[in-house]
Amino acid sequence: MSDAARIVVLDYGMGNLRSVEKALEHVGARAAIGADPDEVRAADGLILPGVGAFPRAMERIRATGLDELIAERAAAGTPVLGICLGLQLLFERSEELGGATGLGLLSGAVTRLDAPGLKVPNIGWAPVRWERESRLVEGIPSETPFYLVHSFVARPCGDGPRDEDVLGTAEYGERFVCAAERDNVFGVQFHPEKSSAAGLRLLANFAGICAKAPAAA
Repeated sequence: MSDAARIVVLDYGMGNLRSVEKALEHVGARAAIGADPDEVRAADGLILPGVGAFPRAMERIRATGLDELIAERAAAGTPVLGICLGLQLLFERSEELGGATGLGLLSGAVTRLDAPGLKVPNIGWAPVRWERESRLVEGIPSETPFYLVHSFVARPCGDGPRDEDVLGTAEYGERFVCAAERDNVFGVQFHPEKSSAAGLRLLANFAGICAKAPAAA
């Protein structure tokens, strides 16, 4: 499809890139894995994946210059979707492994999941409650299960899970933020590429957002 959104899955050496690329292709997007500045600037949308530790991920992102490039494209209106660790990296800072500064596209910090008496990391399916309407989750009922693997959670600025950037929450020991949105910046703690039909619908929605976004500047 020549009019399909061109989405680049950002490669900084951490994350299950191919599974995200395959899921995007499955929903009709033109997906590619890369970090070339020209390719990133030409994309209709960007996905920031991630598996591992926050500080190491930010080291690699800065080493490749992707921090400045992501900020540039986000400011230009290009849709950006962070997945798993990628959601956390969108925030200002994390306390993981002594702490590190993030991309700062969303306000708040990342701290350890508060789940006394439960095994951490939290691994498995959990129903996600949408806290507001969003084009990202259109057609996906609230309380639909998604697949999670995480030990840390993003905490947007403000008190409680109804901060204006909060899109979805789930529960494991505490009710935590698992989806966030501000303008053209989106993030999900769960793995849509591993979450069956609902995950594919979310990625298809993101591809639709990218297709309707202004052309790259």
